[in-house]
Amino acid sequence: MTCYVDDVRHRFGNMVMCHLWADTLEELLAMVDSIGVQRKWIQGHPSLSFGKHRHASWVHFDISLSKKAAALKHGAVLTDRYGPVEHTSRLALQSDNPHRRARAEHQLAAIAEIRSRNGG
Repeated sequence: MTCYVDDVRHRFGNMVMCHLWADTLEELLAMVDSIGVQRKWIQGHPSLSFGKHRHASWVHFDISLSKKAAALKHGAVLTDRYGPVEHTSRLALQSDNPHRRARAEHQLAAIAEIRSRNGG
């Protein structure tokens, strides 16, 4: 199992943020504990998230670049900007909904095409 950080840069006030997610909730929570991010900032979890963060489309944390560096030191894997879509698409492949699975397959194929055009 693995934790991931992407290479996006989103401004949030004076900070620059990226995303942290994992293959399992346990692994994600262990990572944020080890890098000093409060668990209350989880997004997309039906019971652990609060307010508008509960409605995020996937379970993750927005973290600062300094926390990203710490996550990488603790073994997180760096991904490109398509990493979150790839992750959520792989989860959707396990769905009982054939339309959701088909959309996921389409997204994974599109990501593979974009990466191959960009030399990745």
